[in-house]
Amino acid sequence: MSEPSPTYPDPSLNDAALAAALADGAGAVLLGLRAAVDAAGGGFEARAFKDAGDAASQEWLAAALAHARPGDAVLSEEAKDDASRLSADRVWIIDPLDGTREFAERHADDDRWRDDFAVHVALWQRGRGLTAGAVGLPARGTTFATADAAGPAAEAAREVLEGRRPLRIAASRSRPPEFVAALAARDDVELVPMGSAGVKVVSVVDGTVDAYVHGGGQYEWDSAAPVAVAAAAGLDCTRLDSSPLEYNRQDPWLPDLFVCHPALASHLRAALTQVGVDIKEGAQS
Repeated sequence: MSEPSPTYPDPSLNDAALAAALADGAGAVLLGLRAAVDAAGGGFEARAFKDAGDAASQEWLAAALAHARPGDAVLSEEAKDDASRLSADRVWIIDPLDGTREFAERHADDDRWRDDFAVHVALWQRGRGLTAGAVGLPARGTTFATADAAGPAAEAAREVLEGRRPLRIAASRSRPPEFVAALAARDDVELVPMGSAGVKVVSVVDGTVDAYVHGGGQYEWDSAAPVAVAAAAGLDCTRLDSSPLEYNRQDPWLPDLFVCHPALASHLRAALTQVGVDIKEGAQS
């Protein structure tokens, strides 16, 4: 038996608080699915469990948004794209489960569930771009939100620029792009493997790493909420060539992403150029 479905957020919440409440609620749904597996003895088929997580989180988020903001449009990874969003003034961009692989996986050494998956909820407004967002990390019991995003520590950048430690970059643990591997060959760069895109970006926000660079392409729902939070925290969030990230476009595909401590952005772009990345055209995976 699954856990009871979370109550829908109060419509009177402001947008930033609502984004966090939505991420929290969907996270509770996902943890409920895991709890049901554990209660039944722990066995599950990974593909079916991934699908169940996507579907359950999407269903709850869609209903919660319809309850709290019935007039707003929605762009979601797990729902059919409605072209009416292109003329809407307010569009929620959501990824109900970022990191399905991590959600449906246990650690081999001790059978603990992995904790590096996320829920993404962001609000785009016409003429203003991303105005609110939250990245829920339910298995870690925390949510990063625009409402309380803290700025990066200046000392962290000084340590890198003065050569006291390497530049730490979040990287895919299973399939890092070629240019990231080339960076890792440098003495002044350290790759930190981790799971979903949301986890990677908020790891820049909390100072675990200095940057996340992606060149293989992502969809808007992969980055909208993490970028909203990172930008609110004062991080450099752009395309690889420094051009702005744009959301709620007809084609929701984004070729590349650059999220970095602002004091280290030029340093990292120089390193990318030195390993052969043409940042004017975007990195190649």
